[in-house]
Amino acid sequence: MNGKAIGSSLYAIVTKQKAFIAILVMLIGMLFSHTNFYSAYNLLDMLNSTSILLILAFGVTMTVVAGGCDLSIGGILVVSGIIAIKLLDVMPMGLAILIAVLFGAVVGFVNGFLVVHQRTEPFIITLGMGLLLTGVAQQLTDAHPVPAKNPAFMMIGNGDILGVPNLVLIMAVCFGLCFWLMRYTQFGRNLYAIGGDYEVALYSGINVVRTKWIAFVLCGTSAALAGVLLSSKLNTGSSIYGEMTALVVNCGVVVGGTSFAGGIGGIPQSALGLLVFGMLDNVMNMLCITSYYQVMLKGIVIVAIIWLDCFTQKRKREFV
Repeated sequence: MNGKAIGSSLYAIVTKQKAFIAILVMLIGMLFSHTNFYSAYNLLDMLNSTSILLILAFGVTMTVVAGGCDLSIGGILVVSGIIAIKLLDVMPMGLAILIAVLFGAVVGFVNGFLVVHQRTEPFIITLGMGLLLTGVAQQLTDAHPVPAKNPAFMMIGNGDILGVPNLVLIMAVCFGLCFWLMRYTQFGRNLYAIGGDYEVALYSGINVVRTKWIAFVLCGTSAALAGVLLSSKLNTGSSIYGEMTALVVNCGVVVGGTSFAGGIGGIPQSALGLLVFGMLDNVMNMLCITSYYQVMLKGIVIVAIIWLDCFTQKRKREFV
C-alpha cells in the first residue's frame, strides 16, 4: 500500500469517527501541559473510572443499533445495586449478585414487551420506567445511602489483578463478548438489519420481535451488572447515582457514531464515544477547571461532534 492509499484510509477513518478526532485533540493538547496525564497510573485510573459507563454503553448500543433506545438504565443501575447490598445480609454474595442482575433482565424484558411487542415509543416508555425505578430506589432506601457490610463485595469493584483493576478486566470481558455477539453472530446481523429497515427485515424472514426484545433484555442485564459494580466500588447503594447516567450514556453512544436512526455503529464506536467523556473529565480535572466550566465544555464537545457528523453527512448527500 503506497503513501497516498494510507493517507486516504486514515482520512476516511478520521472523517467517519468524530470521537476519534476529539480524543486525538485531547491527547495532543495534554502533551503541552505540565501534569501527570501520561503516567501509567493516571491512564489506568481514567479507564477504571469509565469502565462502568462503558458496560452500560455496550447494552445500550444493541438497542440503538436495532432502532430503539433505553433511558431506564439509570433506574436499573441504582435499584440493582441496592438489591445486591440488601440481599448480602440474608444470602451468599454470589446469589445476591445473581438476583440483582436477573432483576435487570426482567426490567429489560418488560421494556421489550412494551416497546417491541406493543409497538410503543421507546423514548417515552424507557424514560417512564427509569423514573419509576428511581422512585422504587427511594422507597427501598428511604432516600438515604445504604452501606455494604461485606468486605469481599467491596473488593469486587476496588480490587485488582496484577495491578489491573477488576473493573477494567470485567469491562474488557464484556467488550469482547458484546463485540463478538454484534459482529460474528446471526443475532448481531439481525439487529443491524432491523435498525436499517424494520419492514424489510420482517419480510426477509427475521423474527424482528424476538430479536429486538432480546436486545432490551441484554441492555437491562448489562445495566444491572453495572449497578452491582458501582455499589461495590462505592461500597454503598443510593437512589441518586443514576440521575444523569441514561442521558450521558445514550449521548456518548451517539457521539461515538452509533446512530439513533438504527443500523449504524457498533461496540467499538460506542466505547470511543464514552471514552471521550471519560478523557474529557480527566483532562479538565488535571487542568483544575472548575465544575461549572466542566459542564459547559462537555456540552460544547457534544454539540460540536454531532454538528460535525451532521455536516459531513449533508456534504456526502450533496455530492451523491
